[in-house]
Amino acid sequence: MATDKEIVGSVKEQLAKLFEESLRAAFPDIEDVHPMIAICNDSRHGDYQCNNAMSLWNKIKGQGTQFRGPQPVGKAIIDNLPASEMIERCSTAGPGFINVVLKKQWIAKSIERMLIDGIETWAPKLPVKRTVVDFSSPNIAKEMHVGHLRSTIIGDTLARMLEFSNVEVLRRNHVGDWGTQFGMLIEYLFDKIPNWEAASAQAIGDLQAFYKASKQRFDNDPDFKERAQKAVVSLQGGEEKYRKAWTQICEVSREEFQRVYQRLGVHLEEKGESFYNPYIPKALDLLNNKGLIQESEGARVIFIEGKKIPLIVVKRDGGFNYASTDLTALWYRLNEEKADWMIYVTDVGQREHFEMVFAAAKLAGWLPQNENDFPKASHVGFGLVLGDDGKRFRTRSTEVVKLVDLLDEAKSRCKLALEERGKATEWTAEELEQTAEAVGYGAVKYADLKNNRLTNYTFNFDQMLSDKGNTAVYLLYAHARICSIIRKSGRDIEELKKVGGIVLAHPDERALGLHLLQFAEIVEEACINLLPNLLCEYLYKLSEDFTKFYTNCQVVGSAEETSRLLLCEATAVVMRKCFYLLGITPVYKI
Repeated sequence: MATDKEIVGSVKEQLAKLFEESLRAAFPDIEDVHPMIAICNDSRHGDYQCNNAMSLWNKIKGQGTQFRGPQPVGKAIIDNLPASEMIERCSTAGPGFINVVLKKQWIAKSIERMLIDGIETWAPKLPVKRTVVDFSSPNIAKEMHVGHLRSTIIGDTLARMLEFSNVEVLRRNHVGDWGTQFGMLIEYLFDKIPNWEAASAQAIGDLQAFYKASKQRFDNDPDFKERAQKAVVSLQGGEEKYRKAWTQICEVSREEFQRVYQRLGVHLEEKGESFYNPYIPKALDLLNNKGLIQESEGARVIFIEGKKIPLIVVKRDGGFNYASTDLTALWYRLNEEKADWMIYVTDVGQREHFEMVFAAAKLAGWLPQNENDFPKASHVGFGLVLGDDGKRFRTRSTEVVKLVDLLDEAKSRCKLALEERGKATEWTAEELEQTAEAVGYGAVKYADLKNNRLTNYTFNFDQMLSDKGNTAVYLLYAHARICSIIRKSGRDIEELKKVGGIVLAHPDERALGLHLLQFAEIVEEACINLLPNLLCEYLYKLSEDFTKFYTNCQVVGSAEETSRLLLCEATAVVMRKCFYLLGITPVYKI
């Protein structure tokens, strides 16, 4: 087997190279023709399609061409294909579609090579070097809620997929740690805990309750409100006492956030609103020098074509706001962090805000006018999490659900289900705990990620913790079953990789092998379109293809045992990488 660890690119990419040569040879006079390669919708016709014939025919007809329709154009493309060990045969269908069938020996060799060299050789190649993924972004002194769960899970998966694709990812937590509410919180801290500097973080207690109480005082006590407003000025002026109090409040919040991130296995680098604050005047000067900022009703604004209201960058009272911070952060990420792609993961309600921020950056020449050119900025919106009543997901007391409580409940339900199946007596306490965590947290993540992020979805523990259907539990158990098959064979899988080979003689073996090979292009598509659900669909179909293969192809004790064990191992390797990209911890026994 070859051990060249070079990333070879997806099947689609490798086919595109062959068809590019063919198109150049068959139609040398036509410029800018790029191969249009897609997976066949109907496997009876082939594995892949090249769909250039019709568009080429539309370009050349009426120009004295020798061709008499898209079908002959398709045949010319086939005739000019260079020799390749990839392709078994090609045929034209309909208005010139070229159907491609891959050689099963080539599929088998590609899988063998992956098993030796590692799945990283299947990483996609993306046209981007450094990306900022801005996700999670809770507000200091406020509880993380289900909306933050979606942003955190989706953002982490996008970051993982980009990192797998050899992109440098700056994972940014743009926390709300600046603004007028801090005057209110600081004054309340001074009043409630006179010895606040010496007191422990626990003295503040429940941050949500602390915030509510300070807000109530702010709304109902004019004297307190005046002091709070002065405290903002003192904080923003850099007075040490106020800075210290602000730092203490932020630290208490960070500890709360970290409890969620630790459970989810999510790593972020915080650069909150306060980080960008010193850069705002410079960014606004750059925009002003371009003639973009105008006075309007006492505020300073940027007018965006097609928008009814302008983008306010300086409020009437002279204060900065989200728009001034976000424009500054965008400038910083482009100029200081040298990012090619900035991805913002927030709910769909913020779509228009980001559209206007990006439009202002284009007017300033910070971003190119063409959406597809780099550097670029993308807003990744997502819908609501609903309860069984079809309304925004809340507790019975109508409070927003605490994420820590929600994740802990998923884990405890999983643990109970495992105990009911007698696992407490079979496994160590540590194994039981780890499996309950992996399955519980994985179930919550997968239930979110399998949906198109733009849609709302209903949060239902019973559905997400079911071991049937398209759930994390079903997929984790499918992986554990594959590991069990390999263990029961008693064979050394590492040794088999070195000496054995894969033969895809049975149709279900070939179907499984082909699906394994399509992993790279699915990850690529999920990255480019910022849609993690594509990876979930791929993973679920992989488990279905494996079940079909295992049902119809005996593994242990068959004449084809070595080949089929290697196919089992390849499926497990790809499943584990899918789990990793989705932020899910695999389980190896059930």
